[in-house]
Amino acid sequence: MKFLTLEGVDGAGKSSHIEFIADAVRSKGVHAIVTREPGGTELAERLRQTILSHPMSPILETLLIFAARTDHVERVIKPALASGQWVICDRFTDATMAYQGGGRGVDAARLAALETWTHPGFQPDVTLLFDVPVAVGRSRVGHHAPLDKFEREEAGFHERVRDAYLARAAADPTRFRIVDSTQPVDAVRVTLASIVAAL
Repeated sequence: MKFLTLEGVDGAGKSSHIEFIADAVRSKGVHAIVTREPGGTELAERLRQTILSHPMSPILETLLIFAARTDHVERVIKPALASGQWVICDRFTDATMAYQGGGRGVDAARLAALETWTHPGFQPDVTLLFDVPVAVGRSRVGHHAPLDKFEREEAGFHERVRDAYLARAAADPTRFRIVDSTQPVDAVRVTLASIVAAL
């Protein structure tokens, strides 16, 4: 079993490719579930709606995200992995480090402490970082409505998020695979199929 996560700025293309990735995993003859964060359980989905729709302090936002993650990890992710399934998750803790850390400026030491408290020693096996320039991502997001509060943030916020993602990828090159998501969909999927085949 493996735990795969998909990360990237808004508009990077994660949602467009997650089912393709799941199908590629299943073609290897293994069972796989697809889930997301914040979310993945009834409680976490309720917290997701609160997080995405209500203004709040960066600290409260961070605590709610980790609360949702705790329920998700304990009730969905770890049981699935224990049963031999692969888990493919749209965002995980790297997103919190990027959005609340890079974007909101929450102290990295506090985020690391929460990470250690809520899922000590538990990390994705592979993280696919879908990377696009912020302007490209924002142009893609603008095609759907309504936008959530993160999608409505100014460009500088998203630049900080992208920088934080790339810094995490550089610090952990064994786990991260950076996917150039400016390419056409078919070209991106060739890359994704190659990555999954090698797992």
